[in-house]
Amino acid sequence: MMKDPYLYPNHEALINLFNATDETVLNSIEADYTSLRIKELLDNPIKGNFDLQHLCKIHKFIFQDIYEWAGKIRIINIEKAEEALSGLSIEYSDVFEIVKHSGSVLFKLNSICWNSINITQKAILFAESMTDIWKIHPFREGNTRTIIVFCCDFAERNGFPLNRDLFKDNSAYVRRALVASSAFFKDMGDKRKPEFLTNFIHDAIIKRSHLQ
Repeated sequence: MMKDPYLYPNHEALINLFNATDETVLNSIEADYTSLRIKELLDNPIKGNFDLQHLCKIHKFIFQDIYEWAGKIRIINIEKAEEALSGLSIEYSDVFEIVKHSGSVLFKLNSICWNSINITQKAILFAESMTDIWKIHPFREGNTRTIIVFCCDFAERNGFPLNRDLFKDNSAYVRRALVASSAFFKDMGDKRKPEFLTNFIHDAIIKRSHLQ
């Protein structure tokens, strides 16, 4: 396997602007800074066309304090062992397919007439789109947080705002739901369970509408 250029030699920590070589310390720093940046985006969302460039701008803003490569597409293939999959990794996009896959998925997202379908249909199609974007995993780190901000901004722009507190308060569940809905493997076939994310999106639409 190719040496990971994002890691400090002989460490599991990603190279960062704080020069923190302890992964636990880095995770704590990252959580503090990114949560503040995400709060800033609530008041001042990044404008864009909900394309890959827009997604990169959001990633750069959220992770600008931590990583020199914030906002840049990863340059290696990645795997992440998932407890929910008994240590297997989701099959993320090949590094050379990220731009192509992103273009296709985001074109589809922007092509749906969201105001012409009911909440149930919205939840199904939006969960599918969020899954497709997440499965690309365009960045070395920070994909889930970036994609949630991106998708919540998209939903807001298209008239079905989501309850963002639901995402914040259930972040671990959301990630497991994304894993479950992405579990398609070339060798083992279709293991996907999209209903967890679909139901969560449905609840996020309903709970936000009750606040308005």
